[in-house]
Amino acid sequence: MMLPAIALLTFVTLQRLAELVHAKRNTRALLAKGGREVGAEHYPFMVVMHAAWLVGLWVFGFNQPINPFWFGVFMILQLLRVWVLATLGGRWTTRIIVLPKAPRIVSGPYRLFSHPNYVIVVGEIAALPLAFGLPLFALVFSILNAAMLTMRIRAENRALRDAML
Repeated sequence: MMLPAIALLTFVTLQRLAELVHAKRNTRALLAKGGREVGAEHYPFMVVMHAAWLVGLWVFGFNQPINPFWFGVFMILQLLRVWVLATLGGRWTTRIIVLPKAPRIVSGPYRLFSHPNYVIVVGEIAALPLAFGLPLFALVFSILNAAMLTMRIRAENRALRDAML
């Protein structure tokens, strides 16, 4: 029973670590091209929240059976995540980095949503705990994530608007 849960948690942990490496490389490149970071003051809180979510899943989910429906939802979200990363290419990062005068990306999933990555994260924050049968965990972190995204999306929209001036 534990092996599938541990395999899934290992996958998500390695995925997140790889994304941090990718994001750091992209952040350095964007800053070297004249990009500027916005919203840095809330970034540490976002990192702590996501780390707590992942650690909490390891603590409470490692020995739980996996619900096939929510697992399927989570895996579909992973495919959508790849679509976002591929669309943004070198502009994808976990920070808000704005390249002045750079055109806004409106292709791929950005045709459908202004912030598709955040839509995916909202789904992940809920779906993975639900896959482990942890509805209260999903609710608590969904509320925390909503508060975080409220600040983050405001900062990002303001930065994007200012960059186009």
